[in-house]
Amino acid sequence: MIFKNRFHLSTFQIIILSFFILIITGTLLLMLPLSTVSGKGASFFDAIFTSTSAVCVTGLVVRDTATYWSNFGKFVILILIQIGGMGVVTVYIVMSALLERKIGLRQRTIMQEAVSAAQIGGIVKFTYFIAKTVIITEVLGAIFLFPTFFGEYGFLKGVAYSVFHSVSAFCNAGFDLMGDKGEFSSLTSYSGHISVNLTIIMLILIGGLGFGTLEDIKTDKLDFKKYRLQSKLILAASFVLLVLPFIYFFFGEFDNYPLKERILLSAFQTVTPRTAGFNTADLTELSESGIYIIILLMLIGGATGSTAGGIKINTFAVLTMAAFSTFSRKKETTAFGRRIAAEIIQSASTIFYIYVMAFVISSLIISKIEGLPLLNCMFETASAIATVGLSLGITTKLCLLSRCILMFLMFFGRVGGLTLIFAAVAKTEQSEKKFPLEAVSVG
Repeated sequence: MIFKNRFHLSTFQIIILSFFILIITGTLLLMLPLSTVSGKGASFFDAIFTSTSAVCVTGLVVRDTATYWSNFGKFVILILIQIGGMGVVTVYIVMSALLERKIGLRQRTIMQEAVSAAQIGGIVKFTYFIAKTVIITEVLGAIFLFPTFFGEYGFLKGVAYSVFHSVSAFCNAGFDLMGDKGEFSSLTSYSGHISVNLTIIMLILIGGLGFGTLEDIKTDKLDFKKYRLQSKLILAASFVLLVLPFIYFFFGEFDNYPLKERILLSAFQTVTPRTAGFNTADLTELSESGIYIIILLMLIGGATGSTAGGIKINTFAVLTMAAFSTFSRKKETTAFGRRIAAEIIQSASTIFYIYVMAFVISSLIISKIEGLPLLNCMFETASAIATVGLSLGITTKLCLLSRCILMFLMFFGRVGGLTLIFAAVAKTEQSEKKFPLEAVSVG
């Protein structure tokens, strides 16, 4: 098992290896003849791209999910999304607990890193909370979606569609089965459907808040003052990032639609970039300003310890508060009556730097290789590294090298940039020696 650690792997290496093994397993299953409608099986590169996208809960695809994959293939994709969304380590811990296996300190430490828990104490209990939250939320989502899909597809297919889209939305995956209404059409046929829009939006938001924030809400209800600082930052930043983009989309992009559809389109396109991958509007019809705003929202993403990707909204909040402190010439960064440690700000700055550099460099490389406009390539690479899944329709047209870049970005975004770096760089002894201090001008 992955936690016996016979090869003395670090915690970060074990997390990465677990995702890699799941991707390869999914690839082999999707290559089986019974995984495709044609009965011939998917090619290795189609299978590994789809498996990577599902495990990394991204949603970028090179084959239409509804029309290319068989029922077995769709089931494999659904399982990959579920395990990838919860996290391989989380699923392992839950299964071990159900089988009454002993969960040692090593496993608890790995679990702490995997879900970004503040402390190792109570980690098993927190894992149970994650599992219960996932099951309850996805079941409720499927129940709310069922009347619509039952009316269109009948009972059995209605159940399957409800479960698939509920899991995909909560896990912020963005995979859909709407290809029978138009290849790669996502949820555009439901742009004016209130029930579908609201259900998918709520599933995306709940999945992207982070299980730590959800635990605070469960424990302290509406008593905001009792929440942990991280939860306060996530909720406050989420509110801002829901209101401001909605205002822009409502007045700047969808002003030629009837009021009801205009509200739904604006709300959905505000929520889905963080980081669900569904869309109810044709994104190619947005203005350049709208595309840039979606790219920004994709890069910010959801919360740490959630099913969403991106730089993370709490990272964005910490950097914003640090900027305000600098503007005010304060020596320390504070928020909600609490100080934010310099080490946290340093980590947030590092995460921001490596994500932006990976995003920009990959965009430039793909644009050069494919001869495509840089904006289109920036959209696809932001979607990949933030594990969103939104597309301007160029992913299916990319060459193998460009697709490999997107696969790396998806994996990078799901396991986390720092996790990859910490796994690659061996831990060294910390020296007590300090070099001379000298000022450096910035800005």
